[in-house]
Amino acid sequence: VVKSSSQLRVPVRWRGQATAAAVTESTKPQIQPEVRKPKTGILMLNMGGPERLDDVHDFLLRLFLDRDLMTLPAQNKLAPFIAKRRTPKIQEQYSRIGGGSPIKKWTAVQGEGMVKLLDSMSPRTAPHKYYIGFRYVHPLTEEAIEEMEKDGIERAIAFTQYPQYSCSTTGSSLNAIYRYYNKKGEKPKMKWSIIDRWPTHPLLIQCFTDHIQKELNLFPPDKRKDVVILFSAHSLPMSVVNRGDPYPQEVGATVQRVMEKLNYSNPYRLVWQSKVGPMPWLGPQTDETIKGLCQRGKKNMLLVPIAFTSDHIETLYELDIEYAQVLANECGVENIRRAESLNGNPLFSKALADLVCSHIQSNEICSRQLTLCCPLCVNPVCRETKAFFTNQQL
Repeated sequence: VVKSSSQLRVPVRWRGQATAAAVTESTKPQIQPEVRKPKTGILMLNMGGPERLDDVHDFLLRLFLDRDLMTLPAQNKLAPFIAKRRTPKIQEQYSRIGGGSPIKKWTAVQGEGMVKLLDSMSPRTAPHKYYIGFRYVHPLTEEAIEEMEKDGIERAIAFTQYPQYSCSTTGSSLNAIYRYYNKKGEKPKMKWSIIDRWPTHPLLIQCFTDHIQKELNLFPPDKRKDVVILFSAHSLPMSVVNRGDPYPQEVGATVQRVMEKLNYSNPYRLVWQSKVGPMPWLGPQTDETIKGLCQRGKKNMLLVPIAFTSDHIETLYELDIEYAQVLANECGVENIRRAESLNGNPLFSKALADLVCSHIQSNEICSRQLTLCCPLCVNPVCRETKAFFTNQQL
């Protein structure tokens, strides 16, 4: 982000030619650096979260109306009903974590760190500017694109902040970009490309490893080797998984790389949280796993949010309060901790910058994986979105 230069004071009256010359020489301003408009825009895609309690209803409404995330019978009528019914409960949860989600704050911190590094790492494509594009709260993806267009961005990079790809998360954000241009009925002026997944990036793995090791060291020494590491990721309906969504595989890949880095120091499991409704979802569920381990005598646990890059409701309320406090007390857990989210870790900003720099140097539109639809895909917009991006010219 380029800060504007301060205004220069210029004398308005002169007392004489000699005086004027002397004053001009003595007050000659230093040359100010040129303020350059951003050349490359990095659109940081995520679901977002309500910053205030008053934002919760609209957040839920957009979420339940998103057919890329879920399909409901009579969705246009049912979604408003569900959103209204769930708003008080979700508002109560947000009130327990400070009254709103910090995801926008942390995304801004990460974006600032990323572009500062990028300007020196890739001067050819500088200046770089980050934009936040949330799916369900402001700034919405569409609003971010409008801002990029007003700024005259030449090269636009859609950068998912979900390390592991799912059609219901990253796919939904990419569909929003396609729908924006399809609705306008015109081709983008910016040259678009995508960073659509990065589950095993070395610096991402290092960040997770460092945060896990830091928390393990806080367990009593005699219990440390017995701590069960529970890698917790947001679950998916089995109907989505069975269509061929790559998310479970990619989350598993992240877990394996992290455990390799830790030299498999502890027993571990990949577990899934945030199930909604009665339909089958990916399991085992995080809460059920905590109960089951306690019943089997394993009462020292470390929770690791492995699919989230910053704190939000799933970490601050679900993991920290529902599981690590309430459930742990009910089950008789001896020691339970939660690895810190990546948040403001400078190494994580370096990871983001490295991903963008490598992507620019590759001169590729997207990963090879993105070109492949799920084998049993039922969403025609996915194919249209993939065609939209793969037809871009860099």
